Amino acid sequence: MTSSSAPSEPVPAPIRVLLPGDQDVVGRLRSKRQVRDGWLYEVGLPAYRNGPGDTVEPAEYRVWVRAPQHVQPLDGVSYDDVPVEYLEPPSLVERELGPRRPSGWVLAKAGGRGPGRGTVHAVDCPEAPAGAPVLTLEHALDVAQHPGTRLCSLCGAAAELAPVLKGFDRGFDGED
Repeated sequence: MTSSSAPSEPVPAPIRVLLPGDQDVVGRLRSKRQVRDGWLYEVGLPAYRNGPGDTVEPAEYRVWVRAPQHVQPLDGVSYDDVPVEYLEPPSLVERELGPRRPSGWVLAKAGGRGPGRGTVHAVDCPEAPAGAPVLTLEHALDVAQHPGTRLCSLCGAAAELAPVLKGFDRGFDGED
């Protein structure tokens, strides 16, 4: 006779968690997740919570922290059984061309009255205003045609939008 049992949850491994104010505590490493710029570790930190009546009972506060900035392994502890979530490998296109940049454009309005006063930026430009509405390509081109509107050269808005505004036929036949 065989008995079936539900898959058990992996036993968390002890790990040193570095807290603000030069404090540290031994927590429990529950899982690891690979992210584009490194690793996140899900740790359980020991705490207390109020129970029924006037009781106090042990509890665990779970949080994702950066590794290795906020955790240190403990000597003699194996982390081999901790569940790991790896990133999907990049596609062939992404490996060859690199990550895609976010699409859209934003207008940084300048002082004064009237339409078309300002600078058009790509949404990921460091000079783009936070919270500005994202413009479609068509709207960005409409805005860019107004006198007094500039196209940012820092983020490439000028290099990407100017050929569309001026037409593609210039420069292809050896003419300027």
